[in-house]
Amino acid sequence: MLDNPKCNCENCELKSLFFDHVAPEDLFDICEIKYETSHIKGDVIIKEGEKINEFIYLKEGLVKLSKASSNNKDQIISFSKPFDFVSLLSVFSSEKYNYTVTAVEDSVTCLLDLDVVKRQAQSNSMFTMDLMIRVSEVSDKIIQENLEIKRKHLKGRVAHVLLYFSKHIYNDTTFELPISRREIAEYIGMTTENVIRTLSEFRKDKIIKIFGKYIEIEDIKRLENISEFG
Repeated sequence: MLDNPKCNCENCELKSLFFDHVAPEDLFDICEIKYETSHIKGDVIIKEGEKINEFIYLKEGLVKLSKASSNNKDQIISFSKPFDFVSLLSVFSSEKYNYTVTAVEDSVTCLLDLDVVKRQAQSNSMFTMDLMIRVSEVSDKIIQENLEIKRKHLKGRVAHVLLYFSKHIYNDTTFELPISRREIAEYIGMTTENVIRTLSEFRKDKIIKIFGKYIEIEDIKRLENISEFG
């Protein structure tokens, strides 16, 4: 993990998305205390149970949100890509994080002191409205994704995950799968053995090709049909 306090706000893509209703002088003050942190794949960015001191968004990379279950197994809640606010689920409702965030690719986060964000929220109603919209978007995304997975059978769930990474993360039919078979199983609520067997069946049926960690979708229409009806 590498800290870089020189975070450039002038060219930050989040400026128009998040700070649109913050006065220029306030934005400058915020940027003065904002800093970036680099994470390698596997780094724990946020640990469940830790005290919340910062407001965090993902600038580069890909992360997973997970929660420990009663039997100490991780349950993956969702994945976040750049410009997602990975700390929003707990930041205004709890003093401690209710989930863990782990880098599944090399990633960069941008951090703001939480007290500064709260002061802006208290004094700027439009800023507060922007935050409420972001919180709702994060919650809606997780709810919809989990409902979509739960309505499917095993093959449909595995197909859904492959299409998710293909269409929403990499925009390509060939990509390096960033998570293990075990993590796929954690995400869709199935066993690792079932996931491995289903991927093998997809390969035998010439729906996908597998090259180690790389996936190539050969027949996206069939995969979409399996995802929808499987």
